[in-house]
Amino acid sequence: MRGTIGGEAARRRTGGQSRTRPAGRRDGRRPAAPPRALRLGPHHWFAERLLAVVSGLRPVHSLLGHTVGPAYQQLVSLAPSHPSPRPSGGADAERERLRPVVRQCGRFTPGPGVIEAFARIATGDRMTAMAFRLEQGPDLRWRCAAIEIQGRRP
Repeated sequence: MRGTIGGEAARRRTGGQSRTRPAGRRDGRRPAAPPRALRLGPHHWFAERLLAVVSGLRPVHSLLGHTVGPAYQQLVSLAPSHPSPRPSGGADAERERLRPVVRQCGRFTPGPGVIEAFARIATGDRMTAMAFRLEQGPDLRWRCAAIEIQGRRP
C-alpha cells in the first residue's frame, strides 16, 4: 500500500537499520553501566538514612517502616530531640563544613538475608563509628534490626 506508516518509506528513512538501536549507531555495544549510586548495596542506603536521623537532618519517623524490633527505640534514643535547621548560606558555612558525612561503608554477610554493616562518619576532623544490622523480610525488603554508635554522636 502506498502512504502507509512503517512500510517502504520508513525503511528508507532509517537506512534499512534495525529499529531497536538508535539512529546512526552501527555497532552492537550495550548501554553503559548504571551510575554508582544504583550499584551500591542496601547498607549504603541505610548508612545515609541512619546518619541523617542521628544527626537531626531527618525525623526519626522517616525510618519507621524500615526498622524492626528494638531498632526504632534505639534510633529514638540516639536522635536529637529537636531536628537541626538546614544551613542557609554564607553565615552557616562553618555548620556546613561540620555536617557529618559517611566516609566509608562496609558489610559482612553472616548468612542469607542478613547484613552486618559499619560506617565511618566524619564530622570535620572527628571520626565516629556506626554499626547496624539489616535483615531481609519475607517480602524481600531490607530493614534495620539494630544500630550502635561508638564515639561522640554526629
